[in-house]
Amino acid sequence: MKNSFFKNKSFKSFLDFFSRLSISAIFISAIPGKINDFERTVEYISSKGIPEPISSILLVGAIICLILGSGFFIFGENQKIGSVFLLLFIIPTTIIFHVFPFHQRAVFINLALIGGLIITT
Repeated sequence: MKNSFFKNKSFKSFLDFFSRLSISAIFISAIPGKINDFERTVEYISSKGIPEPISSILLVGAIICLILGSGFFIFGENQKIGSVFLLLFIIPTTIIFHVFPFHQRAVFINLALIGGLIITT
């Protein structure tokens, strides 16, 4: 009887959508800053030892992954595509920006997000 509430199809559908929206919120919130401060973000990427022309290309790729990944993950018929786009963004970002030097909190938050995205694939 107590589990019947979670077996309700419309409630489960709402919970699924809310969960995907919650996971995507961190990615969606990063998009405006990357677009509005494009040059500054390219400089920051370049400060990690990546040449500036490549930094610009990587940033465009990151923005595309964030937009498509979040959209597919929240609204798409196949959330797995969205998960893959978001994983393509977060795994290299974590390694490049948070492992050297080690930012423990950022690494653990990103590992939690990576785990959640892998579960959905």
